[in-house]
Amino acid sequence: MISSMTGFGAADGTVGDAPASVEIRTVNHRFFSPNLKLPSAFARWEGEIRELLRQKIARGHVTLTARVDRQTASGSVIDQVRLAQYASELKELQKKHSLGGEVDLATLLRLPDVVSTPSEEMDSAAGEALAAIVAKAADNLIVMRRSEGALLAAFLLERIAAVESRLARIETRAPVRLREHHERVKRTVGELLGGAGADPQRIAQEIAILADKLDVAEELDRFRSHLAAFRETAQSKTADPVGKRLGFILQEMVREANTIGSKASDAQIQEDVIATKEELERIREQVENLE
Repeated sequence: MISSMTGFGAADGTVGDAPASVEIRTVNHRFFSPNLKLPSAFARWEGEIRELLRQKIARGHVTLTARVDRQTASGSVIDQVRLAQYASELKELQKKHSLGGEVDLATLLRLPDVVSTPSEEMDSAAGEALAAIVAKAADNLIVMRRSEGALLAAFLLERIAAVESRLARIETRAPVRLREHHERVKRTVGELLGGAGADPQRIAQEIAILADKLDVAEELDRFRSHLAAFRETAQSKTADPVGKRLGFILQEMVREANTIGSKASDAQIQEDVIATKEELERIREQVENLE
């Protein structure tokens, strides 16, 4: 299904006995551009998590933030044996040097290696647990991106219908405008030549050459083909990203609209061409949001 590049996904879980959370945000980008913010203890799994995201997200700037509250789970550890050794040594020093004051607990806890935090080293199971939470958050992100993509697809199809309506007006007007131009050229040439006895066959030939330069039938046929391809792609149920393909098709439609506008020496057609280009610009703004 068609997907937006803008979205948000989150998931919670546990890594060992510590609560963990992952948030993923994505915005527009021409390519897959990840930015991972992992706890330092999980830095060595950054490559695996980056690849996991790459498999699920084709395009977009991806910001992932992971939090693992290990302090809540295990807290700090007091080395009671070392604390007792410090206390004994300090009391002996007091007696030896006749020092006053009390050896209190606060002083002992500030001494080296009495209080330690859990090791930052994490085993492979912890990395796998975090990756599973990331995968869940990415799946939630994809659901949101597809939901947004469905809305964008509906908008695009609505705008394509408006373009088709303008194109139908041009198709109706184009042959009428061509006949009117033929007659106008014939009258002008006749008035200029008067009775000079110009070759009618040569006049007809020149008019045919000029008419061919003004004919937009081929451009209209190609435009119709591009519209059909755009509609088919926008309604595609494939899992493959379609944003780039829609962008390429749109470029071709813009090119045909410009050619028709440059060929059309007619106020009504020019008006429809301008309206068509306005619709194509609206479409372009939204196609840039698609994965």
